[in-house]
Amino acid sequence: MGSDATENVRRELVRKLNAEPKGRAALELKHGQVWDTDELQRDFEVKGFAAPLVLVRRRSDTVLGTLFFQHEPRFYFGFSPD
Repeated sequence: MGSDATENVRRELVRKLNAEPKGRAALELKHGQVWDTDELQRDFEVKGFAAPLVLVRRRSDTVLGTLFFQHEPRFYFGFSPD
């Protein structure tokens, strides 16, 4: 099994994001548009997860990108096109 050079960084991000999870309004103030799971499935095709990131393809224009997510409550935010 190969080594993941991003694992330690991702683990730290997961810890920070989930240490003090934010509600939707707070996430929107900081990151702009926020999606719950149903909205994510409506607007994106999920290609893969590597917590706290999810690789997605935006349905409206097929742009590939990433979103961050927090576990509870589960919200996705910070879309960044690749």
